[in-house]
Amino acid sequence: MMKLSSKLARLGTETAFQVLAQAQALEAKGVKVIHLEIGEPDFATPQNICAAATEALARGYTRYTNAQGITALRAEIAREIERTRGVTVDPDRIVVTPGAKPIMFYAILALLEEGDEAIYPDPGFPIYESMISFTGARPVPIPLREELDFGIDMEELESKITPRTRLIIINSPHNPTGSVLGKDDIRFIAELAQKHDLAVLSDEVYHHFVYEGEPCSIASLPGMLDRTILLDGFSKTYAMTGWRLGYGVMPPELVDPVVRLISNSVSCTATFVQYAGIEALTGSQGSVSRMVAEFRKRRDLIVKGLNEIPGISCLRPRGAFYVFPNVKKLGIDCRRLADYLLNEAGVATLAGTAFGERGEGYLRLSYATSQENISRALELINKAVAKL
Repeated sequence: MMKLSSKLARLGTETAFQVLAQAQALEAKGVKVIHLEIGEPDFATPQNICAAATEALARGYTRYTNAQGITALRAEIAREIERTRGVTVDPDRIVVTPGAKPIMFYAILALLEEGDEAIYPDPGFPIYESMISFTGARPVPIPLREELDFGIDMEELESKITPRTRLIIINSPHNPTGSVLGKDDIRFIAELAQKHDLAVLSDEVYHHFVYEGEPCSIASLPGMLDRTILLDGFSKTYAMTGWRLGYGVMPPELVDPVVRLISNSVSCTATFVQYAGIEALTGSQGSVSRMVAEFRKRRDLIVKGLNEIPGISCLRPRGAFYVFPNVKKLGIDCRRLADYLLNEAGVATLAGTAFGERGEGYLRLSYATSQENISRALELINKAVAKL
């Protein structure tokens, strides 16, 4: 048997894809499944973006390119950041990657080493904890509590900081709860970062999916651009999940290390995909507005329906496209409940513990599916839990 590196034991996974595989296996047997597990917009990539990629292929943009990303795309991303975050950034601070996830992968590798500590939200995107552990650093969870609308207790956050802390990870709008950090909380985190000389990884991949109020980027606050890695991408906003196109805006001293990590791993991001990204940013934004409006309707539908099911309660999320209902009164642990709903009701969901220990007693449901599917899923869930 080939001996594997012990580091791999510290590397986790993303449960959504495991549940998707289970659901697809049932579908292969003829079972109808409603997919509420995967965080993927059910809209087609806008035609103008597809046309731009086709044109780029026809023009021969099929070769290697700058590992940092083509100059034209980085310039458009800089303009996008100024429009949406209100902060001017030099395109040289921007690194383009195949999907947004590599930004967290590379940034954490570049910033952390054995013995360091990094604070991350719990529940939260599972790759945060996984990558912190992979580096040999210590992952320090900050609980997100339902009584705070899944926000952060700022005094508790400050108490988690030690001389070994190097990084704070925030995600707003948040996966899996849909919570959005308020401006006062963002300012407090910025003050902590400056007081303790910390870097901040700000995962803003759901920035456009805010239904009430305006999102605030920590990178826009005084003194924070030089200690923030702003992560965003095209997958959610432009329904481009399979295209794999993301980016990070980061301090200048981090750019070269991250580019070297890219050169040593994936070489570069596909050139024709980057030209499609330029069209996404410069073309009509009508598809984005229509998608967000539809997600708002779906959110209201699923929240109302879940709160009508005995034993389930659900807060109304302000952002992203997930709900995180409380299922504690059903008297069954959330992993068993998710398995039960998949096999009994044909509804694929995720256990809250897929996002950390604080997720026990919750499920994550994605409403990135049609209103018809949501209504049917609610009926099936109601019937299934009544049998418990």
